[in-house]
Amino acid sequence: MSTKSRLDKYLADCGAGTRSQLRHVIRSSRVRVDGEVQKDPGYPVGPDQSVTLDGMPLKRPGRLILMMNKPAGYVTATEDAWERTVMELLPETYRASDLKPVGRLDKETEGLLLFTNDGALLHRLISPKRAVPKVYLARHEGKAGEEDRIAFEAGLELEDGTKCRPALLEILAQGESLVMVTEGKYHQVRRMMASRGLPVQYLRRIREGSLSLGELPLGQCRLLSEDEIGLLEKY
Repeated sequence: MSTKSRLDKYLADCGAGTRSQLRHVIRSSRVRVDGEVQKDPGYPVGPDQSVTLDGMPLKRPGRLILMMNKPAGYVTATEDAWERTVMELLPETYRASDLKPVGRLDKETEGLLLFTNDGALLHRLISPKRAVPKVYLARHEGKAGEEDRIAFEAGLELEDGTKCRPALLEILAQGESLVMVTEGKYHQVRRMMASRGLPVQYLRRIREGSLSLGELPLGQCRLLSEDEIGLLEKY
């Protein structure tokens, strides 16, 4: 995160309200920075400055990283005019913490989705240059075979000309496979499987980097441990 942020954003990160609400609060002379009334919502505030609202000190929370087991039916977006978003599933405690999803899962895909307020970490994890592996459990029509596995390893070219990096396909059973990719193109796993005549009926991400979804209940979130954060920082 940057060293300084706008005053209205700083207050929102502290859980004091939405930025639109807080702009009115700030202009009402209720906020002090280093003891001085500050009426400019865009005033830059650093981490070492004192900020009070109605005389009560506020402090922005530090870095947060959460894991969610995303259910189907929610889009991965911070807001959407028509669809339910994954932000609605975050615990109330964290909704004002400027958390953003790390990458995306499509509306009907379930599984591991990370959230963080650390912009630098977010960009590292989604950067194609970092090649962070992501593993999906796919239930699909037909049975994958050795030719499909070899095609995935070679790197598929989709019908629209999209070229995919080499990926791994592990055949589990009739109609069930694991897929590992190191990039996040639009509906990539579904499109890759469909290109081999294996249309996906159910998809769940079960691993990202060295992190596994584990037994986290569907629709629930949890904070990552320090050890888990350390695994992410290797990328």
